[in-house]
Amino acid sequence: MVVLLALAPSVPLSAQQPGVHYFHQGAMPPGAIGSLQLQRGGPLPGFFQPVEIKAPYGALISLAVDGRFDRPQQAPARVGMLIAPVYRIRVTGIPRHPGEEVFPTIELVNRLYTPRGQEQRFAVPIDLTQEDLELALEGKFVTRVIYLEDPESALPVRDPKDQNWFDVGPGRDPLAIADRLGRPVAIVRMGGRVPVRGEAPGMDFLNGCPPMVKIPPRMKILKPPPKQPLAAPPADVVPEAPQP
Repeated sequence: MVVLLALAPSVPLSAQQPGVHYFHQGAMPPGAIGSLQLQRGGPLPGFFQPVEIKAPYGALISLAVDGRFDRPQQAPARVGMLIAPVYRIRVTGIPRHPGEEVFPTIELVNRLYTPRGQEQRFAVPIDLTQEDLELALEGKFVTRVIYLEDPESALPVRDPKDQNWFDVGPGRDPLAIADRLGRPVAIVRMGGRVPVRGEAPGMDFLNGCPPMVKIPPRMKILKPPPKQPLAAPPADVVPEAPQP
């Protein structure tokens, strides 16, 4: 099953880079598309694009660091990833599937062009849905392409959902469709390959553990509670006279 996801137009139009389109096949090996993007030049090499990995409530996410998966953490997880390397993650605690694991990969093929100093404010959303995780557990291979909508053709309305998505159907290339509709920024693949049970995953399975930058979770700043006026003492209460 191939799923095409649209990144909701919550990023300012200045984050879009019009006219940057390319035509690659979505069936290319992981990492190949991002590597070709680096050859095009521009401010891509060395940039850690913020990514927010979401999962169903209760699921845990582990990132591949220094040859192993680190301590599981509650979703969402925010991290900065480079363009082109393939990042392997582990998802555990999947609702209705205790003890089972899924090992998706994330490949960034482009970045967001946000205002300077606001890079962490606009992260690429990677939504690992319950449906896709269950398809991967059934042995199916799921591919998601996240893209930015073309500002000249996107509807000028705010969608209440975090992401729009649709299934491109069998026999169609999700990357080519995403390129026609906007600008692809990430490819998520899950299902198919898993490590040998009982053995630590090797560096080949972890894709060499490319470097990443962990980003603190977003904190919602609450407004201070309104000041309550001091209650006046009851009328029958006589304040004590000060002691000499």
